[in-house]
Amino acid sequence: MIRLGLSTLVLTLFVSAASAQHHSSYAQLQDRAIKALSEQQIADLRAGRGMALALPAEMNGFPGPMHVLELADKMDLSPDQRQRTADLIERMRSEAIPLGEKLIENEAALERLFASREITPASLSRATQDIARLQGELRETHLKYHLTTVQLLTPDQTVRYRELRGYRPAADSKPHHHRRHH
Repeated sequence: MIRLGLSTLVLTLFVSAASAQHHSSYAQLQDRAIKALSEQQIADLRAGRGMALALPAEMNGFPGPMHVLELADKMDLSPDQRQRTADLIERMRSEAIPLGEKLIENEAALERLFASREITPASLSRATQDIARLQGELRETHLKYHLTTVQLLTPDQTVRYRELRGYRPAADSKPHHHRRHH
Protein backbone atom coordinates (compact mmCIF):
# COMPACT_ATOMS: atom_id res chain seq x y z
CA MET A 1 0.00 0.00 0.00
CA ILE A 2 2.81 2.38 0.91
CA ARG A 3 4.57 1.48 -2.36
CA LEU A 4 1.43 2.21 -4.33
CA GLY A 5 1.03 5.56 -2.55
CA LEU A 6 4.68 6.44 -3.21
CA SER A 7 4.38 5.41 -6.86
CA THR A 8 1.27 7.56 -7.23
CA LEU A 9 3.07 10.53 -5.65
CA VAL A 10 6.08 10.13 -7.95
CA LEU A 11 3.81 9.80 -10.99
CA THR A 12 1.82 12.87 -9.95
CA LEU A 13 5.01 14.91 -9.51
CA PHE A 14 6.32 13.74 -12.88
CA VAL A 15 3.07 14.62 -14.67
CA SER A 16 2.97 18.03 -12.94
CA ALA A 17 6.55 18.79 -13.94
CA ALA A 18 5.93 17.66 -17.50
CA SER A 19 2.78 19.77 -17.85
CA ALA A 20 4.62 22.80 -16.46
CA GLN A 21 7.20 22.38 -19.20
CA HIS A 22 4.49 22.50 -21.87
CA HIS A 23 3.88 26.20 -21.27
CA SER A 24 5.21 28.06 -24.25
CA SER A 25 8.16 30.34 -23.88
CA TYR A 26 6.06 32.66 -26.04
CA ALA A 27 3.50 33.15 -23.26
CA GLN A 28 5.49 36.11 -21.96
CA LEU A 29 5.11 37.85 -25.34
CA GLN A 30 1.31 38.07 -25.20
CA ASP A 31 1.28 41.64 -23.95
CA ARG A 32 3.54 43.04 -26.66
CA ALA A 33 1.83 45.55 -28.94
CA ILE A 34 3.61 43.93 -31.89
CA LYS A 35 4.30 40.31 -31.03
CA ALA A 36 7.25 40.00 -33.43
CA LEU A 37 9.12 43.01 -31.99
CA SER A 38 10.29 43.70 -28.45
CA GLU A 39 10.14 47.20 -27.01
CA GLN A 40 13.95 47.33 -27.33
CA GLN A 41 13.80 46.36 -31.00
CA ILE A 42 11.18 49.02 -31.64
CA ALA A 43 13.33 51.64 -29.86
CA ASP A 44 16.41 50.54 -31.85
CA LEU A 45 14.53 50.73 -35.16
CA ARG A 46 13.21 54.20 -34.30
CA ALA A 47 16.71 55.41 -33.38
CA GLY A 48 18.38 53.95 -36.47
CA ARG A 49 20.64 51.64 -34.44
CA GLY A 50 22.37 48.73 -36.14
CA MET A 51 20.95 45.86 -34.08
CA ALA A 52 23.80 43.59 -35.25
CA LEU A 53 22.60 43.87 -38.86
CA ALA A 54 26.12 44.66 -40.04
CA LEU A 55 28.00 41.86 -38.26
CA PRO A 56 29.51 40.47 -41.49
CA ALA A 57 31.18 43.84 -42.02
CA GLU A 58 32.06 44.51 -38.39
CA MET A 59 33.63 41.11 -37.81
CA ASN A 60 35.65 41.20 -41.03
CA GLY A 61 37.48 44.48 -40.65
CA PHE A 62 34.89 47.03 -41.79
CA PRO A 63 34.14 49.23 -38.76
CA GLY A 64 30.85 51.01 -38.32
CA PRO A 65 30.78 54.80 -38.09
CA MET A 66 29.12 54.92 -34.66
CA HIS A 67 31.76 52.76 -33.00
CA VAL A 68 34.58 54.56 -34.81
CA LEU A 69 33.36 57.90 -33.50
CA GLU A 70 33.03 56.45 -29.98
CA LEU A 71 36.70 55.38 -30.18
CA ALA A 72 37.94 58.45 -32.05
CA ASP A 73 40.42 59.56 -29.35
CA LYS A 74 41.94 56.10 -28.91
CA MET A 75 42.17 55.64 -32.68
CA ASP A 76 43.78 59.07 -33.12
CA LEU A 77 41.25 60.26 -35.70
CA SER A 78 41.99 63.58 -37.33
CA PRO A 79 39.42 66.39 -37.09
CA ASP A 80 38.50 65.74 -40.73
CA GLN A 81 38.02 62.03 -40.07
CA ARG A 82 35.83 62.81 -37.07
CA GLN A 83 33.66 65.19 -39.07
CA ARG A 84 33.31 62.82 -42.00
CA THR A 85 32.43 59.96 -39.65
CA ALA A 86 29.82 62.11 -37.90
CA ASP A 87 28.40 63.01 -41.31
CA LEU A 88 28.18 59.31 -42.18
CA ILE A 89 26.26 58.63 -38.98
CA GLU A 90 23.74 61.35 -39.81
CA ARG A 91 23.29 60.07 -43.37
CA MET A 92 22.94 56.51 -42.11
CA ARG A 93 20.29 57.54 -39.58
CA SER A 94 18.42 59.59 -42.19
CA GLU A 95 18.09 56.39 -44.23
CA ALA A 96 17.71 53.84 -41.43
CA ILE A 97 15.08 55.60 -39.30
CA PRO A 98 12.41 55.84 -42.03
CA LEU A 99 13.05 52.20 -42.96
CA GLY A 100 12.76 51.22 -39.30
CA GLU A 101 9.49 53.13 -38.92
CA LYS A 102 8.09 51.48 -42.04
CA LEU A 103 9.18 48.06 -40.76
CA ILE A 104 7.39 48.70 -37.46
CA GLU A 105 4.26 49.77 -39.38
CA ASN A 106 4.37 46.65 -41.54
CA GLU A 107 4.86 44.33 -38.56
CA ALA A 108 1.91 46.03 -36.84
CA ALA A 109 -0.22 45.56 -39.97
CA LEU A 110 0.67 41.86 -40.08
CA GLU A 111 -0.21 41.62 -36.39
CA ARG A 112 -3.61 43.24 -37.06
CA LEU A 113 -4.34 40.85 -39.94
CA PHE A 114 -3.86 37.88 -37.65
CA ALA A 115 -5.60 39.45 -34.64
CA SER A 116 -8.67 40.36 -36.70
CA ARG A 117 -8.70 36.95 -38.42
CA GLU A 118 -8.64 38.78 -41.78
CA ILE A 119 -5.41 37.10 -42.88
CA THR A 120 -5.51 35.23 -46.18
CA PRO A 121 -2.76 33.41 -48.05
CA ALA A 122 -2.51 36.36 -50.45
CA SER A 123 -2.36 39.04 -47.71
CA LEU A 124 0.14 36.92 -45.78
CA SER A 125 2.37 36.65 -48.83
CA ARG A 126 2.23 40.41 -49.50
CA ALA A 127 2.84 41.33 -45.87
CA THR A 128 5.80 39.01 -45.36
CA GLN A 129 7.38 39.96 -48.68
CA ASP A 130 7.09 43.65 -47.77
CA ILE A 131 8.64 43.00 -44.35
CA ALA A 132 11.47 40.95 -45.87
CA ARG A 133 12.19 43.69 -48.43
CA LEU A 134 12.34 46.33 -45.68
CA GLN A 135 14.59 44.14 -43.51
CA GLY A 136 16.92 43.71 -46.49
CA GLU A 137 16.98 47.43 -47.23
CA LEU A 138 17.67 48.23 -43.60
CA ARG A 139 20.50 45.73 -43.44
CA GLU A 140 21.99 47.01 -46.68
CA THR A 141 21.86 50.54 -45.28
CA HIS A 142 23.89 49.61 -42.23
CA LEU A 143 26.35 47.47 -44.20
CA LYS A 144 27.05 50.13 -46.81
CA TYR A 145 28.05 52.62 -44.13
CA HIS A 146 30.60 50.13 -42.84
CA LEU A 147 32.01 50.01 -46.38
CA THR A 148 32.22 53.79 -46.46
CA THR A 149 33.68 54.12 -42.96
CA VAL A 150 36.64 51.84 -43.63
CA GLN A 151 37.61 54.11 -46.52
CA LEU A 152 38.08 57.01 -44.08
CA LEU A 153 40.60 55.13 -41.93
CA THR A 154 44.25 54.31 -42.31
CA PRO A 155 45.26 50.64 -42.16
CA ASP A 156 46.77 51.25 -38.70
CA GLN A 157 43.53 52.81 -37.46
CA THR A 158 41.57 49.81 -38.70
CA VAL A 159 43.90 47.45 -36.84
CA ARG A 160 43.63 49.65 -33.73
CA TYR A 161 39.83 49.58 -34.01
CA ARG A 162 39.85 45.76 -33.99
CA GLU A 163 42.11 45.77 -30.94
CA LEU A 164 39.95 48.28 -29.07
CA ARG A 165 36.81 46.27 -29.82
CA GLY A 166 38.51 43.13 -28.50
CA TYR A 167 38.58 41.25 -31.80
CA ARG A 168 41.32 38.82 -32.72
CA PRO A 169 43.62 39.97 -35.50
CA ALA A 170 42.29 39.20 -38.96
CA ALA A 171 43.51 35.92 -40.47
CA ASP A 172 45.62 37.73 -43.04
CA SER A 173 46.45 40.46 -40.46
CA LYS A 174 45.96 43.13 -43.12
CA PRO A 175 43.01 45.49 -43.08
CA HIS A 176 40.88 45.38 -46.20
CA HIS A 177 40.79 48.68 -48.06
CA HIS A 178 39.31 49.18 -51.48
CA ARG A 179 40.22 52.84 -51.53
CA ARG A 180 40.89 55.44 -48.90
CA HIS A 181 39.80 59.09 -48.92
CA HIS A 182 41.23 61.71 -46.61
